[in-house]
Order: sequence, then structure tokens, then C-alpha cells
Amino acid sequence: MTQAIAPPNLSANAPEEKLLWTSADLELLPDNGNRYEIIEGELYVTRAPHWKHQTTCGRFFTVLDIWSLTTKLGKTSLGAGVIFGNKDDVIPDVVWVSKEKYEALIDQSGHLLGAPDLAIEVLSAGTDNEKRDREVKLKLYSSQGVLEYWIADWREKKLQIYRRENGVLKLAMTLFVTDTLTSPLLPEFSCPLSQIFE
Repeated sequence: MTQAIAPPNLSANAPEEKLLWTSADLELLPDNGNRYEIIEGELYVTRAPHWKHQTTCGRFFTVLDIWSLTTKLGKTSLGAGVIFGNKDDVIPDVVWVSKEKYEALIDQSGHLLGAPDLAIEVLSAGTDNEKRDREVKLKLYSSQGVLEYWIADWREKKLQIYRRENGVLKLAMTLFVTDTLTSPLLPEFSCPLSQIFE
């Protein structure tokens, strides 16, 4: 479940001015197991996800990480922080970033300060959660230069692949459990989706 919360600098008697959350505000939030993300200054709070959501994330991470370790072309991370700016601070489920980009973007805290090559979100139940991943994050990742965005639905066992075309992420294809996943971004990478969604 995702919910929006007012920023700490907004009082009940304040005029109708919209105050925005920043990355600095995240430091003030409790470490209580929730995931806090900021997109265009709006805070999104997500509770601990479903077991199968996490299993799906882990399987994507595993196949990408094995491929990355073999090819040495980049790095894979599960739930890494990606900071696009003071008002856009998110935690994709899985990211892959090329070796060159990683070295240019990683900061001392272990966050990426810019777009990974690939971002993967696994859908959580609920209209708000789906809207965040299908619309809000798609817009954010598109505007920030992510090259591919995969939206995985473990309930329906399908994967939507968005690829950058003319500067914008566009739906390139939808794959199902009987299909094999490949990508021009990942040379010689191949994974039957049955391995992800079994």
C-alpha cells in the first residue's frame, strides 16, 4: 500500500501553497521497514511487499548478476537508491548499470546520482502502487535517461519492456511466461521467463 504524507515543513494553518519533500527530509523519517521515495517532491511510502514480489525481484537480480559477473560489463543491485535530484529520490526494485556509468555515478553513500541503464519494478497490489510504477516512475525514468524500464507482473506472469526511442521510453514489447527475455542493452543475455515466474 502506498500513501502520500505532508512534508515536515507544512503546518496545518499554512496557506494552500504546496511544499515539496526533499532528499534531506528522508533523513528525518523513521527506520521502520517502510520504503520511502520522493518523485517530483511527493513522498511515496510503501509497506513490506508480498513474498512473491520479493522472490521475483531476487530472480531478476540473480540472472542479471550472474550475466554481469560473467561479462564484466556492469553491476546489478537489488533495491539500490537512485538520486536524480533533490526532489527525485527513488529505490527501484532492481537496477543494472554499465561499468563506465557506475564509476561516474556512484557516490560515497553507495547511491547512484543519475540514471541506471536498466530499471526494473515488480508491481505491488493496489491501484496506487500500479499507477506509481506504470505512470509516475515511467515518466521519471523516461525524463532522466534510463535506457530500458521493465515492469514485471508476477500475478499475470508477464513483463512489459520499455526502451528509449527518440529520447523517450516507449513500450517495445510485452513478454509472457513462455517467452525468452533478451535485450540489445545486454549482449548475449538470455533468460526464459519461466525461470522468473515459475
